[in-house]
This record gives sequence, C-alpha cells and structure tokens, in this order.
Amino acid sequence: QSLPQQKLLTWLSVLECVEVFAEMGTARAWGEMGRWTIIVLIQLAKAILRLLLLLWYKAGIQTSPPIVPLNREQQQPLHPEDTEGSSSGKDQTYVGKRSSRVVRSLQSTPSLQSRHWGSPQQREESQSRRADEMNQPPTPLGLQETIAESIYIARPLLHLLSLGVWGQKSWKPWLLSAILDISSLSLLSDLKDLNRRERAELRRRTILLLYYLLRSPFYDRYSEGRILFLLRLLADYVPGLGFVTRPLMDYLPAWQKIYFYNWG
Repeated sequence: QSLPQQKLLTWLSVLECVEVFAEMGTARAWGEMGRWTIIVLIQLAKAILRLLLLLWYKAGIQTSPPIVPLNREQQQPLHPEDTEGSSSGKDQTYVGKRSSRVVRSLQSTPSLQSRHWGSPQQREESQSRRADEMNQPPTPLGLQETIAESIYIARPLLHLLSLGVWGQKSWKPWLLSAILDISSLSLLSDLKDLNRRERAELRRRTILLLYYLLRSPFYDRYSEGRILFLLRLLADYVPGLGFVTRPLMDYLPAWQKIYFYNWG
C-alpha cells in the first residue's frame, strides 16, 4: 500500500474508533441538534474516505476495522534466542530415531511467555500461512461489484437523508436501508476467488442484517417486548444467566438509542 492509502486507512480507523464517543459527547454538550450534526459530518467523512479508497486506490471490498489489529502473539519470533544467534536451526529440534517424532531440544526451549506446544515447524508454517493470507492483494472489482460496494458506502448517507425527509418514526428509512444492504450483498455474491479477509467481511455484513430487528421502528413495535420477555425468562429460570441478562435488559434501551451503535 502506498503512503497516502495508509493515511486514509488510518484516518478511517480513527473515525470508527471515536464515532460513538463523539456522538455521546456532542449530545451531552450541545443537545440533539449538535448530535445529529456530528453524526452527519462523521458519516460524510467516512463515505468520502471509503470512496477514495474504492475508486482511486482500487482497495476492493473494504473491511471493518480498516486496519487489522496487530496480533502480538503471531508477531513473536519463534525463538528469542535466534535473534542473538545463540542457537542454530539444527539445535532447535530433535527427531526420534524410532518414532521419527519432532520435538524441541532442551537447549532451544524459549521463555515461559513465548512458549507454545506445537513443533517449531508447525509454528513457522502457521505464521507463514497467516502472513500470506493477510498480505494478499484485494480482489479486483468489476463494474457490478464496484456499484455494489458504492451502494454499501452510500447507505448511511441515504439513510440519514431519508430520516431528515420522513422522520425517525417512519418505516421508509428502515426499508430503504434494508433494501440497499440486501442489494449490495446480492450483487457481491457472484464474486469469486475472494481472499480470507474479504470472505470474513461479507459474512460479517450478512450477520449484521440481524441488526434490523433492533432498529427503530421495527424494534419499538415488534422486537422490544419479545426480546425483553426472553431475557427476563432466562434470568428467572436459568441459574447464573441473570448476571448477564439483567444488566443487558437495563443497557439495551440506551444502546438502541445511540446511532453509531445501531446504524453506523
């Protein structure tokens, strides 16, 4: 990735990290008008950055989060002693003469913090495979797939616009957003030879369709009573689940009102 593309991904990641805090902080400081203003500005900035990545840098299907968090365990060297040149590759393992089983030699045993229970070859192969998967280039998108990804990027802005036109209690913004999400996934379903990250992203988007059960006005009219009844039933009759379900019952109404938790 080029340096400008990395900067765009960094800014996009920062926006996704602070969007909920910005919404709640602005609502506390300047009320509902300030809250909806910051929501529109953040969604507009995210859409511009994503469109630049899609159309200018050909970034393909964009994942969330834009930058994969660093897995420090996978980044660890196989043996810290290797960096000091204290042990050679032959000294790290021992092959049993009768069983042909590969085991680590006592001289190359790593520290407790970096110790694992697989053979060094398995660890190296696993790290190499993960690195290859993460470094795969994005799948080139044709016209249909580019339109589908553009629809997905534009969906939050169109939803906000429909909220401004028809109001928060209307079914039209809910239906419009659902149609756009399903249309985008349908157009992307024909794309083959996706890499691991892109397949995971499409699965994530499909699972997030369940959020429509928690989004107003569907939640207010149909889901709220059934979900709260189920949580209350689990809390009363399943031992131990009350520690989870009762705080969830108290938190769900507040969570449902925060735009970036619910729609972002």
